[in-house]
Amino acid sequence: MSTSGMIEQERYTCAIGALQSVVAIPRAVPILHSGPGCGTMILGFFERGTGYAGGYTSPCTNFSETEVVFGGVDKLRQLIVNTDKVLDSDLQVVLTGCTADIVGDDVGSVLSEFVDAGRPLVHVETAGFKSNNLVAHSNVVNAIIDQYVDLFAAVHPSRSDALLVNVFASLPYQDPFWKGNLREYKRLFEALGLKVNILFGPESAGVDEWKSIPEANFNVLISPWYGLPIVEHLQERYDQPYFRFPYVPIGANETTRLLEGLSAFAIEQGAPLNPRRTRALIEHEEQAFYEEIDNLATFLLEFRYGLPNHVHILHDAGYVVGLSRFLLHEVGIVPKEQFIVDGTPEEYQAAVRADLAATSDRREIPVSFDVDAGAAQRALRELYGVAAGAGAAGAAASEGDATAAGGGGGAAAAAAGGGAAGGGAAAAGGGAATGDAAIGGGDPTAAAIAVGAHGGGQGGTAGHEGRGLIIGSGWDKELARDLSCDFLPAAVPDPYRLVLTTNYAGYTGGLRVIEDIYDVVLSTYA
Repeated sequence: MSTSGMIEQERYTCAIGALQSVVAIPRAVPILHSGPGCGTMILGFFERGTGYAGGYTSPCTNFSETEVVFGGVDKLRQLIVNTDKVLDSDLQVVLTGCTADIVGDDVGSVLSEFVDAGRPLVHVETAGFKSNNLVAHSNVVNAIIDQYVDLFAAVHPSRSDALLVNVFASLPYQDPFWKGNLREYKRLFEALGLKVNILFGPESAGVDEWKSIPEANFNVLISPWYGLPIVEHLQERYDQPYFRFPYVPIGANETTRLLEGLSAFAIEQGAPLNPRRTRALIEHEEQAFYEEIDNLATFLLEFRYGLPNHVHILHDAGYVVGLSRFLLHEVGIVPKEQFIVDGTPEEYQAAVRADLAATSDRREIPVSFDVDAGAAQRALRELYGVAAGAGAAGAAASEGDATAAGGGGGAAAAAAGGGAAGGGAAAAGGGAATGDAAIGGGDPTAAAIAVGAHGGGQGGTAGHEGRGLIIGSGWDKELARDLSCDFLPAAVPDPYRLVLTTNYAGYTGGLRVIEDIYDVVLSTYA
């Protein structure tokens, strides 16, 4: 963090931003007991995040000076009455802002009047000074479980369905690819033979699905830290164990690892899964994945001197680790300095560092944890020796640039290594490439030759030879221009990209990442 104590370019919101977790539940409505600016602020940050009743549709008490003096419970009571008249919903969640929590309004007593009459109402404290939206997401989910889902526990006995799992993964709207990722997880897990409560987004059955949470045999968490309080709470309340994968699985290697681990865990918990079905699914998905990698061979050879060979990622911990592993082993783009800007609590940072360090046994991947993304940008400019605004867009993008050591070695290695080889060779950041054959049956010699064709470049700045890539939020576009790097927006806030149902997780997600990166690269060739 900066010496002034100020955070520049914060890439998450205050706790009330967890209203987006409510918006992501089909036919659920957030009710804001807050000032009028809170909902507008959240809408401005997430932009296209209105859902069924988000954005300007979300009811709000418009907490003012009068409520600060006299309290706002009467106004809240009337808003709840009116909301039921105007909005047809299956669940309503009251989220409190800073002023309501400072005043100490007894929201629970107001809601009890309606809950006793059968209204599906939940409340949760989301004052901005208490936490951020990544933390508050767990608070909102746990509040719904305790105050609503538990009312139906008698008709949904705990762990009564051996094949049912609850999945907690991408945070709605905070992860730009949450809809596509959740859809991909549901598709893959159901292909294993499991039943899936995905809970959020268009693939969810809404409140009825939430009611069946206790029936699940176990829970699945795909996250480095956010969401962990949810599965821990469910373990305590309903005796449900959980399977955890600590980063976003992108591409064949990591998605296969996820499916193998999940299948084994499910069988341990008594789920009647067939290991042969798991193996057949993985073989099918890998074959489809590596067939597309094979198709990249001509492209990679043609552009071998004009592709990125190293990457800097400014994102949350799950994406920094997931993208680093995928880009190194299956695309051949070397992760250099990485920046985790999600406010990862200190107790989880060592595990994240270990996951990132395990990406490569040949080189260390420097990583910093700092919510001040402005400081991360300044660090990169210092590494490159470039002042703000000094770069020229596309300076390293001219066709046939002899100073750009091409990336794409991992993909070329897979193609050279015989189709679905799972091959990936990490090109060293400038100079000679290391023929680091990745997981799979690829030919290490072919991998080394393929990657060697992409290495050996000179140039760059401050030890960052070759053409660079920056993956971050819309705020990093100017940074990439200044450093003469390619830029892929993949985090919020991002006004430069429209994401609807795109996924980055899974086998298909890995292919989409490759498409997005090389689309960016090709766009620089006029």
